[in-house]
Amino acid sequence: MDRRSFIKNAGLAAGATAAGAAGLSTPALSAGKEKLTMVTAWGRGLAGVFDAAQHFADSVSAVTDGTLEIDIKASGELVSGLPAVFDAVTSGQADMYHAADYYYVGQHPAFAFFTAVPFGMVPSEMHNWYYQMGGHKLHLEVGEEFGLTSFLGGNTGPQAGGWFRKEIKSAKDFNGLKFRMPGLGGKALGKLGASVQTLPGSEVYQALASGAIDGTEWIGPWADEKAGFQEITKIFYTSGFHEPGAALTVATNSDRFNKLSKAHQKAIEVCAAETEQWSLTQFLSNNSLALKRLVDGGVKALEFPDDVWDAFGKASKEVMDENMDNALFKKTYESMQNSMKLSNEWNTLSSVAYTKQRTRVLGA
Repeated sequence: MDRRSFIKNAGLAAGATAAGAAGLSTPALSAGKEKLTMVTAWGRGLAGVFDAAQHFADSVSAVTDGTLEIDIKASGELVSGLPAVFDAVTSGQADMYHAADYYYVGQHPAFAFFTAVPFGMVPSEMHNWYYQMGGHKLHLEVGEEFGLTSFLGGNTGPQAGGWFRKEIKSAKDFNGLKFRMPGLGGKALGKLGASVQTLPGSEVYQALASGAIDGTEWIGPWADEKAGFQEITKIFYTSGFHEPGAALTVATNSDRFNKLSKAHQKAIEVCAAETEQWSLTQFLSNNSLALKRLVDGGVKALEFPDDVWDAFGKASKEVMDENMDNALFKKTYESMQNSMKLSNEWNTLSSVAYTKQRTRVLGA
């Protein structure tokens, strides 16, 4: 039995009762109308990320004139916990998920590239790679083993370094620190001695407030303000190494996707890409104003010292090197690096030089 079949059969056995009770085994509605159940990694209403899931669902309904309905199940409404979201879709208990694929590096380390990797791509570089230089084909290749057809469906933009109870003055300050950070960035912090945890967004505030964790990254000023972390600590690092442009994913069970009409398949693809852009602008348009409010409220907006960045870089390289024996991880890494190098060469000479001069000349 191959891995995909094992996952599917095991998940069906565990989820059959719940799926039957929810009526998920009857996807068609009537007269060409179809309904897909989408589980998410997000609590209902979680700023930015649940917004992206909702925007995607609304867009699909609009462009299909209501013939394809996405029924959103927030975290805890059908399944609970990050692994359960992945398992529900690969087993067929649910039709699709909206999540950050780096939650699933335990299933395959290459999933990290389709959210963010340490010292990886900013959003424009991600989009160039994904849509023009083979990134999406690799996303499909990683998902094939698990029976997933995936598209980017949201982007937070550059994420912050996070919230801490004490200032970080050297890399030694991470030793023994209980810190929430998913993906390969979390593994890099582990190299610095941190006790790293992966928690769903809906659980982070309570964990930080109770002292179960000493610090957390979440997204950035706007979403973090909405989460209320400033109520617990006033120490906030504005730039992080771990997620320079974190993408979100819409992944559909491939068996279910392939049974959709070509028009409905295209609607999912197009609406996911539109949501990617809409989500990115939502975060970027809100972050600066939110940071001003946080600072006005007493939050200290800090930057990590250069020697801490050096330690991040060394630890990140070790993590990437440890996964190079996985052929698909290595292939994806090399593809990303090649695309990022080409993008950066021109961006440095054009947009980076331009914005530097614009700031000098106009102060904006």
